[in-house]
Amino acid sequence: MSSKLLVEIAPSILSANFGKLNDEINEIKDKFKYLHIDVMDGHFVPNLSIGVPIVKSLRKEYPDLMLDTHLMITNPAEFIEPFINAGSDIITFHREVTINPNLLIERIKKYGKKAGISINPDTDVKLLDCSFESADLILIMSVYPGFGGQKFIYSALKKIEYLKEQKIKNNYQYLIQVDGGVNVDTAPLLIKAGAEILVAGSAVFEAHDKRQAIDSLLNTKIF
Repeated sequence: MSSKLLVEIAPSILSANFGKLNDEINEIKDKFKYLHIDVMDGHFVPNLSIGVPIVKSLRKEYPDLMLDTHLMITNPAEFIEPFINAGSDIITFHREVTINPNLLIERIKKYGKKAGISINPDTDVKLLDCSFESADLILIMSVYPGFGGQKFIYSALKKIEYLKEQKIKNNYQYLIQVDGGVNVDTAPLLIKAGAEILVAGSAVFEAHDKRQAIDSLLNTKIF
């Protein structure tokens, strides 16, 4: 069975060549709906990446793309409004940095934007239970956040299966997204487990033929 009607690919610009970012996005922009933007602060994760000005520039250049902004930062509450004002359509923060995630979800949705919540590989998926009714998107990290090109952590599959089971059982509306180690080998496993949006960085932007790389992920076979 083909995955084409079951999954979306969200290219992650973390793996793009920032010296020619527009060219790289323009090459494939008709192939995807979500553009994934990893924001890192050097504290929550051991790296620095993209900030508000980049999102603002992307919004101006690509008014029709869904800017899927993943805040891998210790203080997401301070940056919800700046990233929304810059043009983010989805704001995803980490469960690990807040004791009351639903307050942040409510705050994001107050602006008419989609609210996502994410967990790292070592975090118990059941810590997300309290947000199942309110979250628009749940992101499972299948690598340790901070750097692209890491190897896939297979324990993520059980977490995705749990999210799918709860979604079906209780008619929750959240989308299931996964980020890390997504390629033609892992995509079928993720789709079978229940993932609906696959964040793909190096598998797309480091491919010789980026358009073909996306097609390969979209047309992977699941059994």
